[in-house]
Formats: sequence, C-alpha cells, structure tokens
Amino acid sequence: MIDLPEGELRERLSTALSVPRWVDEVAGRAPFADVDALLSAARRAGGTLTPDEVDEALEQHDLVAVPATGDAGADEYGRREERAAHETDDPQVVKALAEGGAVYEERFGRAFVIRTAGRSRDEVVAELDRRLKLDDEAEKQEVGGQLVEIALVRLRQVFASRTAETGRGAETASPVRPVA
Repeated sequence: MIDLPEGELRERLSTALSVPRWVDEVAGRAPFADVDALLSAARRAGGTLTPDEVDEALEQHDLVAVPATGDAGADEYGRREERAAHETDDPQVVKALAEGGAVYEERFGRAFVIRTAGRSRDEVVAELDRRLKLDDEAEKQEVGGQLVEIALVRLRQVFASRTAETGRGAETASPVRPVA
C-alpha cells in the first residue's frame, strides 16, 4: 500500500515530472494498492500532456538527454540506467549520437529527450533518426510521451526500491533519489 502524506507524495511526483496538473491528477487518486496502481494512475494522467506542459516540464526538470556532444552527462539524479544506453566504445554509435543530437538540437531547439531505460544504443539511434523526420507538433507529442515514460521509470525506482529495501510498503520510506 502506498499511502504517503499528501505533501510527501506530491514532492515525489514533482521530482518525477514537474507538471502541476499531472501531480494533482495522480495525487488525487491516492492511496495506491501498490506500485503498479501508482504507475497506472501516472500513465493515465500523463496521456494528455499539453504542449505548454511539455515546455514547462523541460524547463523545470533535469533530464538525461542526448546533447550534441553525444555524452549523456552526469546529473544530480544519478540515473545510471538512463545513461547506460549512451555509454559505448563503438565509435559509429558515438558518432551517430553526436551528429544526430546536433541536428536534432538545431532543428527543434532542445536536446533529444528519450527514455533510454530498456533500450539498446542502436534503438536510441534509430529513434533519433525516426524523430528527426517528424514535424514540430508530432515531435512535441513524442517528447511529452517520453517525459511520461521517464517519470514512470523514476516512480518505479523510488517506490519499488524503498519497498524492497524496507520489506514494507512505501509509506514507511523517507525521500530517496533513484540510482538504478
């Protein structure tokens, strides 16, 4: 059972995705029977991110993105799994990420944002190539979907890891930063 005090739940949700309407919608469905119920509510609420909410989330959130350098960069959040998709010794993959990232940034005015957890480096490159062909509106929708996917990964890390560590429900957990 995930039954945190409202303020603590909202803080954790905001850390995953800084969109007030989304936080309100997910928090309004609490308490949650388990992590899967929380993720289901988060997914439903995130299915309707507006272009303004996408912009707001991009401004407010630290993201692991593919910048023009091809280096995923270290961030305070410490998402090794997110960065792992970009760590490679394959010079062709490094070059494809760097060049594609630069083209993407020039075209859309922001770094390429993608949920890398569970994706191979080749899949990330293929997605980058595919999304470079989208128009601005379609790409903004893609970014919104990726932000929600990243939020789901973060929520699973925060709530599942604390539940596993304590052997009890997440309601006993103190705030943690995911490190997977």
